[in-house]
Amino acid sequence: MEEENAVELLQRFRRDRRVLLDFILSGSLIKKVVMPPGAVTLDDVDLDQVSVDHVLNCAKKGGMLELSEAIRDYHDSTGLPQMNSTSSADEFFLVTDPAFSGSPPRRAPPSIPASTPISVAAPVYAPSPVASLSSVAKSESFNSEEERELTVDDIEIDDFEDDDLDAEEVASARVVRRNTNDASDLVPKLPTFATGIADDDLRETAYEVLLACAGAAGGLIVPSKEKKKDKKSRLMRKLGRSKTQTLASQSERAPGMAGLLETMRAQMEISESMDIRTRKGLLNALTGKVGKRMDTLLIPLELLCCISRTEFSDKKAYIRWQKRQLYMLEEGLINHPVVGFSESGRKGSELRILLAKIEESEFRESSAGEVQRTECLRSLREIAVSLAERSTRGDLTGEVCHWADGYPLNVKLYEKLLLSVFDILDEGKLTEEVEEILELLKSTWRVLGITETIHYTCYTWVLFRQFVITKELGVLQHAIEQLNRIPLREQRGPQERLHLKSLSSRVDGQELSFLQSFLSPIQKWADKRLGDYHLHFSEDPAVMEGILQVAIVTRRLLVEESETGIVSTSAMDRDQIESYISSSIKTAFTRTLQGVDKSDAMHDHSLALLAEETKKLLKKESSLFSPILSQRHPQSIVISASLLHRLYGIKLKPFLDGAEHLTEDVVSVFPAADSLEHYIMSLISSTSGDGTAEVNLRKLNSYQVESVSGTLVMRWVNSQLGRLLGWVDRALQQERWEPISPQQRHAPSIVEVYRIVEETVDQFFALKVPMRSSELNSLFRGVDNAFQVFAKHVKDKLENKEDLIPPVPVLTRYKKEAGIKAFVKKELFESKLPEETTKSRVVDVQATPILCVQLNTLFYAISQLNKLEDSIWEQWTAKKPREQFIKKSLEEKSPSLKQKGSFDGSRKDINAAIDRICEFTGTKIIFWDLREPFIENLYKPSVSQNRLEDLIEPLDLDGLVRVLLDGGSSRVFHHTDAKILEEDLEVLKEFFISGGDGLPRGVVENHVARVRQVIKLHGYETRELIDDLRSSSGGGGSKLGGDTQTLLRILCHRTDPEASQFLKKQFRIPKSLS
Repeated sequence: MEEENAVELLQRFRRDRRVLLDFILSGSLIKKVVMPPGAVTLDDVDLDQVSVDHVLNCAKKGGMLELSEAIRDYHDSTGLPQMNSTSSADEFFLVTDPAFSGSPPRRAPPSIPASTPISVAAPVYAPSPVASLSSVAKSESFNSEEERELTVDDIEIDDFEDDDLDAEEVASARVVRRNTNDASDLVPKLPTFATGIADDDLRETAYEVLLACAGAAGGLIVPSKEKKKDKKSRLMRKLGRSKTQTLASQSERAPGMAGLLETMRAQMEISESMDIRTRKGLLNALTGKVGKRMDTLLIPLELLCCISRTEFSDKKAYIRWQKRQLYMLEEGLINHPVVGFSESGRKGSELRILLAKIEESEFRESSAGEVQRTECLRSLREIAVSLAERSTRGDLTGEVCHWADGYPLNVKLYEKLLLSVFDILDEGKLTEEVEEILELLKSTWRVLGITETIHYTCYTWVLFRQFVITKELGVLQHAIEQLNRIPLREQRGPQERLHLKSLSSRVDGQELSFLQSFLSPIQKWADKRLGDYHLHFSEDPAVMEGILQVAIVTRRLLVEESETGIVSTSAMDRDQIESYISSSIKTAFTRTLQGVDKSDAMHDHSLALLAEETKKLLKKESSLFSPILSQRHPQSIVISASLLHRLYGIKLKPFLDGAEHLTEDVVSVFPAADSLEHYIMSLISSTSGDGTAEVNLRKLNSYQVESVSGTLVMRWVNSQLGRLLGWVDRALQQERWEPISPQQRHAPSIVEVYRIVEETVDQFFALKVPMRSSELNSLFRGVDNAFQVFAKHVKDKLENKEDLIPPVPVLTRYKKEAGIKAFVKKELFESKLPEETTKSRVVDVQATPILCVQLNTLFYAISQLNKLEDSIWEQWTAKKPREQFIKKSLEEKSPSLKQKGSFDGSRKDINAAIDRICEFTGTKIIFWDLREPFIENLYKPSVSQNRLEDLIEPLDLDGLVRVLLDGGSSRVFHHTDAKILEEDLEVLKEFFISGGDGLPRGVVENHVARVRQVIKLHGYETRELIDDLRSSSGGGGSKLGGDTQTLLRILCHRTDPEASQFLKKQFRIPKSLS
């Protein structure tokens, strides 16, 4: 791989060197350029053999340049290995690799006097003897180079004053050549050539094959040198043209085959002198061969015979050219023949000997060397032609010359031809004549043994490699188009299948077919990039789509080629996509983890940062890469999200296991991890189908962050609720039940309780950790319990209201009895003898203002309870993430959690306490505060003397009933008092209604109805009451609507002898003392 990279770099340097020299020699830096013998224009000069140092020195001096001198300097300085910078002549560096250099030279190098000083600036070299073909270094390029050559990049535009040169276009061309990418890891798996032929040798030979094939079609002519006079090469015309000349230059190409060949010559960077020599040689070789096609010639042999030394500007160039032709014969006929040898390799050995002798003849005396060369060429023709004209692939003897169709020589030559489709100035674009070029290249298929499958495979390879170098998306799309055109096995003909099966080579001990040699490097390159697509395609996802298509198609072709069995295409594609996702996600996550470890975050824990970066990675995956991958694998985002979930979970688990308290690290990591998990689950749910979302989510191994966090939060809540109860107890102990202000009539203790509760709630929601509904319910229960404790404390401080009510007086009758006949019946009432007035026991009764403050306090508590509940629910809704709908727990699905009933216990207790205080306060006012004026003095001694209107403000209906039925022996009523009592009842009713500002009229009417019934009974005559009492006592029921006890008590308060006599006989009720 390193050798291929070095060779590629060498060729690029050489091309840049030619551009530089051609540009300098065509410009105004040098006053005059003297051509070498036999050359008319620069196109006739091989710029590879011109010394750059010599040209630059002439440019600096401003003198005349003799190219023959520059060529001589070049050969004088490149013949031997360069010496080191010491004074010793015993040490030198080899240019070649000794392992491949063969036997040592047969002749000793010329001696160097020990006293001869060695210049450091100009090293001394010795000639390079060549004894035989095998003694030549295999890795040595035929085109030697300077130790350091100048390129276009080393020259500033400002150094030139050529008006014809467009500086902008030159700069653009320089950028194109500079911004190339390394394709060293994209090398076809082909064996190296034993002769060490370089890419330039293959390129020049490929052009010779192209000319021969064009000549077979009658399109080969030799251009006139007069037409080429004072004419720049196509490259220099492009470099020197202005923008306005662009369109005009496109029409300068000659029409037909001649123009197309001229384009190919420029595209393949063939000098015009070489082009003319080759054309003449091919035409001369065909002379006298009637009926012979030019493409059936053994081209290297014919050119050796038809091109003489005099047609080259110097001997060195001729030797290089001859060596290339000899090496091509050796590779095509011996090393890689399309037809194997049947005579134990005898002819092959003879051929090698002849090739070595031809090369050696150049180092003998001119006459002897020429004789040896001529004899060897004659013998070489006999052996080489017999080998090349052997029939194969069904052709007739002599119909095809098999010298360049042996594998892999043929595909390497064809590759050089295909490289001509790229624009020489913009390597990322195809030339305008690409279709014509490809059509022309079909003429070489016969000579090179190219089939349709081989063509599309090689063309795909060339295009894809050019894409790797230039990163041009258009080239990639064109490569994909050609890749899809490669026929499958069943689409190939039987002859082509047999031919492709024979194309195999052994590389590194592995037997590879043709398709494997070219497509497996492409597949390996694509797999490597797609295995980390987060790194390679983040900036341009469109390129990833093309590379993915290349990888899938090449894999299908290679699987079919390997004959491992029929595999489902869709299943194979899905497996391939899953491997890319797995590899890239793991690599990207590892890179993210390393970045987090290197970061110097001051506040957040590394796991929190990792969660955020993982979420960013997943967002990038879903937005950039998933749309591409999902075209071939619908579950791609599910795979990537699940994998990231597992990778982060591995890092998170040790932290979860060690979390025992709500520390800063826990508060930092838990929310980030929970947010990541929710995002992953929402992404999976949104991209999965209706029936697969739940299945995919169930496959996830949940982090259980909410469970661990909930346990920690529950500990905190329990601790805070204990503190809350302590504050409630403290506030109640310090309470004096005095209103805060005239406007705020409630006690300060409830304000303090609410402050502590709200502080606890705020701290609860300030915990930025995941929580479940159970933690919220625990908070609700704790707060609810705190208010229940407060209400219970207030209620328990109240005395029993029964202790405020005085004992009911003993029933008595009117002291004047009437003589009536009555039968004595079983007494319904066990009367007591009159006693002194019984006094109530001493009780500690709270003052009415305190009771009012307590009542206001409880009302404030229950009114603020709704606001507190709403606030808690709003904060809970805001706290729970939007993705929570994915994994709702059963508790959260129940309506009870969503409804407002969290404080039902405290509401019930507070309302009960309010009712208790109201009852107690009412009882206290009537039976305690107003006992004397109301209970003891109302309607005493008669209704008319002590009316209700005198006590209207503090009255109570229960107290009025008490006066009417249990007023004691000092109160008497007459049936005529019923009207007055009715009037007093109406006054009392209106007092409670207060014109609509008091109690609702319906409520008052309900309470007044019982009192009105009692007053109605007071209006009946005594006889009617006695009869009704007898009837109800006998089980017949009351006709007046009163019960026995009510009728009895009304009769006891009658100022009527008849009533007194009845009560005495019937119930043995004693007389009143008044």
